[in-house]
Amino acid sequence: MVSRPRLSVIMPTHSRVDVIGFAIESVLRQTVSDFELLVIGDGCAPGTEEVVLAFNDPRIRFLDLPKAPYFGYANRNLALREARGRFIGFAADDDLLFPDHFELLIEQLEAGCVLAYSQALWISTDGIAATFLTNLTFADEMATFLHRGNSIAASCFIYRADSLPHLDVWPEDIPSAADWHLWRRIIRENDESHIFYCRTPTVLHFSARRKNSRHAAVHQLGTLLDIADRADWWPAPLRVSIPQGKTEQEVYAGLMRAEPMGWSARVREAATDLTARLAWYDVQTVRPALAKAKAQLLSAQISAETAEREILVHRNALQAALAENERLRQEIRAAFKER
Repeated sequence: MVSRPRLSVIMPTHSRVDVIGFAIESVLRQTVSDFELLVIGDGCAPGTEEVVLAFNDPRIRFLDLPKAPYFGYANRNLALREARGRFIGFAADDDLLFPDHFELLIEQLEAGCVLAYSQALWISTDGIAATFLTNLTFADEMATFLHRGNSIAASCFIYRADSLPHLDVWPEDIPSAADWHLWRRIIRENDESHIFYCRTPTVLHFSARRKNSRHAAVHQLGTLLDIADRADWWPAPLRVSIPQGKTEQEVYAGLMRAEPMGWSARVREAATDLTARLAWYDVQTVRPALAKAKAQLLSAQISAETAEREILVHRNALQAALAENERLRQEIRAAFKER
């Protein structure tokens, strides 16, 4: 009898035959081994099945399904109906997981949490890693997340299978962001105090090829990359050169494979340093520059108001002079007429 795995991981795929192998490898190299990986072919590109089956790992199940509407949410539900784990995780076919990703989050679910998520390092198309943090334990950040939009990569989440009444919980009738709707539903139907935030990076999140954007079309990440382009202090482990002809996933997977835990420790230390340095940069550079610009604007505004008052005074004086001049002309004309 096959034992029930603790965790079921779903990995939908459509057209990333070039990088899905690296994503699967990062799942199989986890420090936790009792999981099943359901790779869901959503009308997937030719060659995908060969890449998946080449791993020859009994924990992998490949579901080759016709393309479903939108991002294939209906196919995810088909897979989830077959999931056997007490916990459910998500792994994007173009993301990479740190080796202890499952371990760190499952520990919290077994302690009673219903939903656990971690930090992600967002990777630009030219290899720059940036911290982009959302802390749902803060009320304002939770409100922003619930009402304004998602800012957490789907690969960061793991949840209890019994947190909702049934397994096939992905909304199928919306065109995009179904993961955000799912996380919000779990939060709203469970006690918010049972949401755990792992304050360390466990995911490398890459810009989806379909977005055709260096920064995943996320303006906050674009701001961070603008800083990275000008900052010589950006940590070296978070600035990886991507040779021509290689994907970002291939290069980062190679670094991770060579020394899994040592690499993870260096990258996490660099991410902590980066967060602190961004705060220092804000206090030392950005805030003073904003204060100076505000002072200059206020000074210019005061100068403009002063100049406007002076112009008004001179205009009134000129109008008075013109009126006096006209009065004198009228008196002169009247005097000539009397003669």
